[in-house]
Amino acid sequence: MSKNYIRADGRAVDQLREVSITRGWSSHAEGSALIEFGNTRVLCTASFESDVPRWMRGQGTGWVTAEYAMLPRATNTRNSRESVKGKIGGRTHEISRLIGRSLRAVVDMKALGENMITLDCDVLQADGGTRTAAITGAFVALADAVEWARGERHIAKRAEVLTDSVAAVSVGVLPDGTAVLDLPYTEDSTAGTDMNVVVTGSGDFVEVQGTAEGTPFSRDQLNELLDLALTGTDQLAQIQRGALSS
Repeated sequence: MSKNYIRADGRAVDQLREVSITRGWSSHAEGSALIEFGNTRVLCTASFESDVPRWMRGQGTGWVTAEYAMLPRATNTRNSRESVKGKIGGRTHEISRLIGRSLRAVVDMKALGENMITLDCDVLQADGGTRTAAITGAFVALADAVEWARGERHIAKRAEVLTDSVAAVSVGVLPDGTAVLDLPYTEDSTAGTDMNVVVTGSGDFVEVQGTAEGTPFSRDQLNELLDLALTGTDQLAQIQRGALSS
């Protein structure tokens, strides 16, 4: 990998798009964040409930779940709302589950108590990396919802609900074999390998989703992609900390 390689948008191979997190974007939700990865924009809201699903009641543990959706004109052409179609698509289900798993990896459910936090991640504008942006922004919304619940005495004042932070980023291999970080749609749609990587703030992997389109990737390429992902998620963790300290 040559760090001197310049991509179509002018970035280096190991450079994130411009990332910003607007904390508290919604005045109604217990926690919220508008996250922007370049032209990808996702609104993440966290809703707190002093209850858990029926199958969890009486166990003394909480639950964190997520729902993902794209607005009809998040892309170049209008897509019908899945609620109007009467059926949630497989991609939507898969991403919702991914976000939920990623957040639960850094939550102590015992410390949360018999309470539930639901993260709604709505894509306002899509330009690649919507699921990774959703995970990264949802953590900020989750952290604020936990602090809200602490202030309202729904959870113990000293309870360590969050065990770490979590963020995610995309990596991939361009048709010419160059490995790059944080792919916009123009790169994502033509990449020979596309991978989404979820990592905790301390650098542990939560999930790796990697697929080769046509040409398989080697072990060396996998290592290169994971190193790129860690570079990105380390920067994202710093951006999360900055947003939460503001």
